[in-house]
Amino acid sequence: MATLTLPQLQQALGLQELNYAFSTGLVTGSVANRETKKIFSPADGTFLGEVAMANEADYEAVITKAQEAFILWRAVPAPKRGDIIRQYGEVLRQNKEALGQLVSLEMGKIYQEGLGEVQEMIDICEFAVGLSRQLYGYTMHSERPSHRMYDQYHPLGIIGVISAFNFPVAVWAWNAALAAVCGDVTVWKPSEKTPLTAVACQNLLQSVLRDNDLPEGIFSLIIGQANIGKLMAADKRVPLVSATGSTPMGKDVGATVAARLGRSLLELGGNNAVIITPNANIEMAIRSTAFGALGTAGQRCTTTRRLIVHSDVYEMVRERLLKIYGNIPVGHPTSASTLVGPLIDQLAVNTFRTALDNVVAEGGKILAGGQILTEGDYAKGNYVYPALVEADNSYATVQHETFAPILYLIKYSGPVENAIAIQNDVKQGLSSSIFTLNMQEAEAFLAHWGSDCGIANVNIGTSGAEIGGAFGGEKETGGGRESGSDAWKVYMRRQTNTINYSNNLPLAQGIKFDL
Repeated sequence: MATLTLPQLQQALGLQELNYAFSTGLVTGSVANRETKKIFSPADGTFLGEVAMANEADYEAVITKAQEAFILWRAVPAPKRGDIIRQYGEVLRQNKEALGQLVSLEMGKIYQEGLGEVQEMIDICEFAVGLSRQLYGYTMHSERPSHRMYDQYHPLGIIGVISAFNFPVAVWAWNAALAAVCGDVTVWKPSEKTPLTAVACQNLLQSVLRDNDLPEGIFSLIIGQANIGKLMAADKRVPLVSATGSTPMGKDVGATVAARLGRSLLELGGNNAVIITPNANIEMAIRSTAFGALGTAGQRCTTTRRLIVHSDVYEMVRERLLKIYGNIPVGHPTSASTLVGPLIDQLAVNTFRTALDNVVAEGGKILAGGQILTEGDYAKGNYVYPALVEADNSYATVQHETFAPILYLIKYSGPVENAIAIQNDVKQGLSSSIFTLNMQEAEAFLAHWGSDCGIANVNIGTSGAEIGGAFGGEKETGGGRESGSDAWKVYMRRQTNTINYSNNLPLAQGIKFDL
């Protein structure tokens, strides 16, 4: 890894003057008369920069610019829109290392995961380029003679994107790339915990727009507190709001958008489980579970939080995990030897500790880890040692999603249906996985009475979805679908068209209405 200094990162990504107002992506100037926020790395407390928090006037300026840009952008042929996204993908390739390192420094995920997040942006750009020539509708046969009937899709307008800190750029790209080829414009409110990566992405994207003589309002950025998200959710000028975050936040956004009969795309909490049956490849299951539980320090929506293991192989799995949890490399996210970096902030550290205290009070047993790390190299960061906990699925703490590296080890006995029942017995329904070489067990897991999650995997873990498939979940996960498959349709309005090319006017259903 070619580590860049902070000034080099700022130069590469256009962040040299972070004391200026990048709050809108359209309006620059002094931060005077605006609330500002200083950003520090969760890894070591390094000061990374300062951004201005947008106010209501900034929001209005952004929406006005976006409305103006939409009028032009929707008239650009879809393949031409796709070419703009292709160019952005190339710019991301050129800046992958720098942007991946910034993701690592600002969010705290290890550098390899930072690179992976940027690669995910590149992948969705490639997907969107192909999609720009496939925004298809269907042709149907009319019951009336000399009539043609078909459906087609039109852009919605402004797409509001509210993203979370844990994937500070990739999830925005899922939305922005697809929305763009569909003819929409986007207004992005990133997490106020990770605004610098958003500014960097916006700077790179605006350079593409300038090179093509396109208005900057096609892709807008507005950095602000929760009030900006509330303005967006209530704004009738924003027909679709895509929000990623906690279930309580999603409920608020969903209710507000629904009250104005708008659309919402919600990607909320996950309480994801891996099932290991007696017929599993145990070593493969353990390795997959370790990545799912430890990756991004347990701060993925698809993090493996529950491991449901058959009693016949429970002790074997338990002992293997104890060896792994006895030697986890926790450290600075840019170090090549680190597998688990810091949590995002001190509040997350406190939540981690509180969850462990609560689960022990309920009857759980901490088998390994659980310490808050404050000495030596850990002193200036938000570090914890991942915890392995024996627990029961019925515990209130296990039922709750704790955004931290805690893996609950749960025993089951009897047929696989018992494990599936445990897997489904939570309010969330994002990602799920089973490890088995038995076809009947695998098919039962994937059947309509099996996993109730939006993602169900066999012999791979809960974490690490590809962009080619639709991503999202059920129940309190919100029901949204982003990224691949036909998720693009949510960014468009569907229209049914019937053309009469005869000289007669027959009515449907054979109705006679002669005057």
